[in-house]
Amino acid sequence: MQDPHLMPKAKVLSELNVDRRHGLTNSVATARLKHNGPNALAQAPQPKAWQILAHTFKEPLMIILFIAVFLAWASAWYDWVVIGDQAHAMAAIYESIAILLLIGVNAGLSFWQARAAQKSLAALQSMAEHHATVLREDNWVEIPAHNVVVGDILKVRTGDFIEADVRWLQVATLQANEAHLTGEAEPVDKQTHTIAAAELGDRTNMGYSGSMVTHGTGIGVVVATGMQTELGQIASLLNAAKPTKTPIERTVNKLSKRLMACALVVVAFTLALELFKAYEASGSLSMTALAESLSTAIALAVAAIPDALPAVLAIVLTIGANRLSRHNGLIKSLNAVETLGATSFVASDKTGTLTQNQMTVTHFWANGEHFSVEGSGFDPVGEIMPEGAAVDYQAFIQAAVVNNEAEVQEDEDGRYQPFGNPTDVALVVMGEKAGIRRDQLLAGPWDIVRILPFDSTRKMMSVVLKTAAGYRVLTKGAPDVVLNIADAVMQHDQAIAAEDARMVVEATVLDFANQALRTLAVATRDIDEDLALHGDAAALEQHLTILGIAGIIDPPRPEVRQSVATLHQAGVAVVMITGDHAATARAIALRLGIVDDANAPVIEGRQLEGMDDRELFDLAPSIRVYARVSPAHKQRIVHALQQHNEIVAMTGDGINDAPALKAADIGIAMGINGTEVTKDAADLILLDDKFTTIETSVAAGRTIFGNIKNFMRHELTTNVAEVLALLLGVVLITAPIGQVTATTPVLTALMVLWVNMISDALPSFALGYDVPEADLMQQPPRNVHQSILKGMLGRICLRGVVMGALVYLAFVWAAQAGLTAQEAQTVAFLTLVFGQLWHVYDARSTRTLFHRNPFENGKLTIAVAFAAVASLLVTLLPFFNTVMGTAPLSGSLYLAVVCLPALPTLVLSGIKALWLRRRQ
Repeated sequence: MQDPHLMPKAKVLSELNVDRRHGLTNSVATARLKHNGPNALAQAPQPKAWQILAHTFKEPLMIILFIAVFLAWASAWYDWVVIGDQAHAMAAIYESIAILLLIGVNAGLSFWQARAAQKSLAALQSMAEHHATVLREDNWVEIPAHNVVVGDILKVRTGDFIEADVRWLQVATLQANEAHLTGEAEPVDKQTHTIAAAELGDRTNMGYSGSMVTHGTGIGVVVATGMQTELGQIASLLNAAKPTKTPIERTVNKLSKRLMACALVVVAFTLALELFKAYEASGSLSMTALAESLSTAIALAVAAIPDALPAVLAIVLTIGANRLSRHNGLIKSLNAVETLGATSFVASDKTGTLTQNQMTVTHFWANGEHFSVEGSGFDPVGEIMPEGAAVDYQAFIQAAVVNNEAEVQEDEDGRYQPFGNPTDVALVVMGEKAGIRRDQLLAGPWDIVRILPFDSTRKMMSVVLKTAAGYRVLTKGAPDVVLNIADAVMQHDQAIAAEDARMVVEATVLDFANQALRTLAVATRDIDEDLALHGDAAALEQHLTILGIAGIIDPPRPEVRQSVATLHQAGVAVVMITGDHAATARAIALRLGIVDDANAPVIEGRQLEGMDDRELFDLAPSIRVYARVSPAHKQRIVHALQQHNEIVAMTGDGINDAPALKAADIGIAMGINGTEVTKDAADLILLDDKFTTIETSVAAGRTIFGNIKNFMRHELTTNVAEVLALLLGVVLITAPIGQVTATTPVLTALMVLWVNMISDALPSFALGYDVPEADLMQQPPRNVHQSILKGMLGRICLRGVVMGALVYLAFVWAAQAGLTAQEAQTVAFLTLVFGQLWHVYDARSTRTLFHRNPFENGKLTIAVAFAAVASLLVTLLPFFNTVMGTAPLSGSLYLAVVCLPALPTLVLSGIKALWLRRRQ
């Protein structure tokens, strides 16, 4: 069928094979329901719990750990079954258990995050859980909304949701709020004539699923249900929007693969070298030699990767999420915390995000003078300030308030709630600010005799009053229409002929329009009783006297301009994407500082329709305002920016924003005025609906990324030290040293695990609480395609090599001093522990440890102290001596392993500090 808005009513009914007077028969409705399915939105298939869990084990780091477990089991089996060395076998079993616990912790965290998946489609479906009134077999009946079928004659009235897409057949002052689809705050007047408009917001002869009737009644024929509706198409877009990996996910995944390759090479090299050494010593290879080599191989497999990386990363991001929550930002996806810091474009919906979605009179012209109205939104607080001579404006405001059916009421929380048409609400609030209330006026000598509701053809609304002096008509409507039927205009208490005042009125309307204000004229006329009681609209609405012009706007949020300026300073571009008209969008963007040119280009939806992806790709980086766009357009804009390697944050509050929020690198929803659909599609919810929270969130994200870099610098330095110490032992120790055999590893696998998960990981967690070193909002966004290690790889290698060499030398010195193998390994273990505990303070700074107060992060101090004490205890307690292979040391040795490892960090930091000072 052709688009129904292009077709006459009769043809639509004929195409759908339905009688307007009788409706569908029950049998036909049942058949159509069976054929087309219920009037509901399809739900995307969700992965099962076991599939999510299985996916967590596919990560490269997990694979390496599983290889280590397999090697440990192979070694334990051979020791136990073949040679009967149960002590050595139990050590291997302990290693495998510890590694499996580590795997379980990492998998559990990943599984928990995945199970907190979005419920966007479930929220969309809940919108259809209503009832609808339809005509079936000559009777109006109420049925569940999911049973509505194409061809049903559907009836709505004020307050109803429209439960399917309909072509209007009959309307009576019908208005519907379609902000969830178009982004426009103002209700749309509906009519029944054929219309050729291409944009959804201009198809006034159509009603759309999920819209709410704000005024009047209507009867329409259902032309689409379920997934075929405009709302259903949004659900399809939401389904089709593939979740993208965040920058930190991509970075960690790439790093993990490289570390996995390195680990495999190191393990293979170690096994080959150990077997070669055994062959050189005995002239043959044996399973015993292989089993002895596995201990070192397992330790190297564990040492070559940052085992705690997934767990620490999740916890550091959780710390960031908690920090955001204190600033009214509720983060739903942990990885999105870091993404905020990399954001280079914030693409924002206008209505309800950059503006308040609360129509407000900010200016008016009355009795020949201009006035400004303080305050915004529904809260009736603010003064009316004259911009010129002080003249009486009471008649204008009284007429605007009485010719009105809206009201505002204060709820239990002290918030003012609107009831009625948003434009009428704006006039009521203006009256409250002037101390003029409709109920008080009507309680006096004024009495409403008749109401002539707003009509989209007349573009006016009128009321007929009976006053002490006689009868009067009050009219409000489009200024051009009212001016054409007016005889006079009030200026300085004088009725000036309309033609003489036309230029002044038109100049006022133009001035308001240039300020993005919607305009409304208010007029009056004294009439006789017969005309008051029996005259039609045409007779009543003429020979009027214009009292004034109201300038109404959905006001920008007051904090947004400064936030936009701060984001621009931080190198983050702000783009407005709205369903509103181009002129309004440009004017709002100019007021907010999004653009600085009154003639800045604005791309409209119809232009986007005519562009291919290449043309949009070329234009997207330079355009800051898009108007009259659809949900699909928003997604195209987001994708075009992403193709330029931009990290895009999309904000919004309506259902129409949900697909773009899902497609963006990070979706941001309004928590107070946002729909449930938008909140579920988003990664970040602004609990206070303030755009400035985005600015705070970007700063928090940058801080978190800085802390993640510090953690990874510290973690990888330790890994380099572990691998180097073990490799030096494999390569350089070719003969027994004292009581230590040539095949004894410098560190056992459990010692490496302890360092990675306790003495290394705990201080790393505390790094998540660090404050930033510099003013991050003065710097441009980071390049997410650069390695996270860029600029610090040399530092990691240098510090790691020095630390690893020190651990190896400590092991060799202990062996030469006649210590047992366990004691030598314990010396190496504690040298590594305290080496990285000293190093963590250096890792906090991009410069040196001397640039930061070591005690400003109290949590780090506590973590370091705990890790130090715990590591000393595992060398003293018999249980850990058995499990980990540690041994008690003398007091002098303990003092040495605590203090001497500080030297490399202090010396290297001192050298760098001198170099930085000399360069400056």
